[in-house]
Amino acid sequence: MQTILVVDDEPQIVQLVRDYLEHGGFNVLAAADGPAALRTAATQHPDLVVLDLGLPGLDGLDVTRSLRRNGAVPIIMLTARADESDKLVGLELGADDYLTKPFSPKELVARVRSVLRRSEAAREPADLIRAGDVELNIPSMRLTIAGRRVELTPTEFQLVATMARQPGRVFSRRMLLEALWKSADYRDPRTIDVHVRHLREKLELDPREPEYILTVRGVGYRFRDR
Repeated sequence: MQTILVVDDEPQIVQLVRDYLEHGGFNVLAAADGPAALRTAATQHPDLVVLDLGLPGLDGLDVTRSLRRNGAVPIIMLTARADESDKLVGLELGADDYLTKPFSPKELVARVRSVLRRSEAAREPADLIRAGDVELNIPSMRLTIAGRRVELTPTEFQLVATMARQPGRVFSRRMLLEALWKSADYRDPRTIDVHVRHLREKLELDPREPEYILTVRGVGYRFRDR
């Protein structure tokens, strides 16, 4: 049974999330503030952390920084903040997904399952990546869609492979710059938009209505997870 650590200072939210996660077959731990979350994570080693950003004392972004310094446990952020920059910072610090309050508990359980699947897949280097009808052969840098070969440049192939390896995960432009060039310094984030536009022209039946590389408004991109 996988263990989920839920970190939120609102007891009613913790109880609601606990009920749904336990009904979904998970073991649940809880913490009401940042220091308690870090202590619990260090001693209990949860499989995933559901983390509210608006915590008293040590906020969720600081907790994310600390968790990322000490390991790679998957993190789903919960935020009541409308500012997209909070989501962007959280993702760039290493969070795997986010939900904005108020949220559907059923959707949270679905996100937990999805992030756990992606995390397990990412730990297993694969020469072949399959995401729906898209198949990427890493050694030969060959991409096919439903058996149709699509010619890509090395940069385009690396970009789509980064996203397809974890379908559904939201990647900021900075994260994608770092995946391509190991550093986002001195590079214009709009470079990613140009590459995505070229990829859509090659992958999509209608680039104006993309099915594979989806825009997450104000944040970045994700590869479809179905």
